[in-house]
Amino acid sequence: MRVLSGIQPSGKLHLGNYLGAIRQHIELQHEHPNDALYFIANYHSLTTVRDPELLRQLTRDVALDYLALGLDPTKAMLFRQSDIPEVTELAWILATVTGKGLLERAHSYKDKIARGIAPSMGLMSYPLLMAADILIYRSNLVPVGRDQVQHIEMTQDMAGYFNNTYKCDILVRPEPRLNNAHVVPGIDGQKMSKSYGNTIDLFDAPKPTRKRIMSIKTDSTSVEDPKNPESCNVFALLRLLASKDEITEWEQRYRAGGMGYGDAKKRVAELYEETFGQARDRREKLASDPDSVEDILVEGAKRARTIAREVMHDVRNACGLVIAPELHP
Repeated sequence: MRVLSGIQPSGKLHLGNYLGAIRQHIELQHEHPNDALYFIANYHSLTTVRDPELLRQLTRDVALDYLALGLDPTKAMLFRQSDIPEVTELAWILATVTGKGLLERAHSYKDKIARGIAPSMGLMSYPLLMAADILIYRSNLVPVGRDQVQHIEMTQDMAGYFNNTYKCDILVRPEPRLNNAHVVPGIDGQKMSKSYGNTIDLFDAPKPTRKRIMSIKTDSTSVEDPKNPESCNVFALLRLLASKDEITEWEQRYRAGGMGYGDAKKRVAELYEETFGQARDRREKLASDPDSVEDILVEGAKRARTIAREVMHDVRNACGLVIAPELHP
């Protein structure tokens, strides 16, 4: 059972990334040792990041964050998307069997256009590259949030288009593994997102992180009055970070009154430090040894590319593509 996921290096990773994806990725490496692949999607980031040095730095940052948070390179493959050139080759082949209408129906494409992002061909063909990312490793499970299920369904369609066109079963149909985490609110109450500027970054220093948490938007209910935990952004974060017993205790305090939102915010800041403080220290040590981090990425890419080459060999044969063996060892 092969598990695959990727994350874009388009900005600093934040609490929403961790609770929505990274935590699940770390858990899955233990469930599927040596069959978990996690790539840093730097090709995808080219639709928004146009500063080459910034992209290189953000790519390194993602690697550091994953390793600091517990990714074990002896159990999972961590690598850069751009180290697997077969991915873009497969994306083109998928483009030749996929109708334009399927791409135009992508929710993410329509959402980005609605937000004023220029409709580049890269943005429109994003699902092709994402499908290639998944299919090139014959992935069985792809852990995603509900907002990404359509991309997996499109990948399933593309695998079917290819297999039907060339009368084969080379490309494996992947299935989504849904993440059950609640939507993580940002400091303004909207979904936490880099594009909204409302994030709590994973590895900022403690003081600015605490200041950010203390600025979370709340209503004007007085300290004495009861409060509704279900509509409170601070409680939503408590629910994701605290133990079950502590969550129950905070819920009772909310409903009883006599507690200010500041008390809950302070506890979120404490839980945040308890969760990420040691990982921050590990990250600093990793950052001081960039060669070791690079070695991990290279070794992960070598292992992943072995799979990708096997798949592309079968894909080329099915299509009738002829290549010179001496050019493709």
